Amino acid sequence: MGQQGSLTRIWARRGSRPAMLRDQRHGSVWLFGAVCAARGVGAGLVTSCINAEAMSLHLDEIGFHVAPGAHAVVVLDGAGWHQTGGRLRVPDNITLMPLPPYSPELNPVENVWEYLRQNHLSFTVWDTIEAIVDACCSAWNKLVSSPQTITSIAAREWANVSSH
Repeated sequence: MGQQGSLTRIWARRGSRPAMLRDQRHGSVWLFGAVCAARGVGAGLVTSCINAEAMSLHLDEIGFHVAPGAHAVVVLDGAGWHQTGGRLRVPDNITLMPLPPYSPELNPVENVWEYLRQNHLSFTVWDTIEAIVDACCSAWNKLVSSPQTITSIAAREWANVSSH
């Protein structure tokens, strides 16, 4: 999330051209997030850098939120900081599951990012990096305070695992 916004489509009367804010600066922060649709919980981390160390911190946070006695499968796309390469510290209660290339529709957290952008993080120009961090934290906290929202946007029928 950052000051360099992207073009966003909005509903408007045909033939009109509503004015929208667009920031031309280049400050940004990264919001790492993971959700468990079955339990309606999430673990997030806002950081100023994106690398294996930040990803390891995020995995630690996920591991902390895994239910006692449970094991989490974390779905990952092909981002460079998701690659193990011996640099990631993966907690014992987590298994990483890389997705095939070019398959973001298989990653339930993509719906989370879309939801956050559409409902909490769009049409805004932030004055400072601290304001961006605050906005990301606020958006994430609103999401995790609503378990039913997490379940409704992240549940996948094919991802249900049972012990029966």
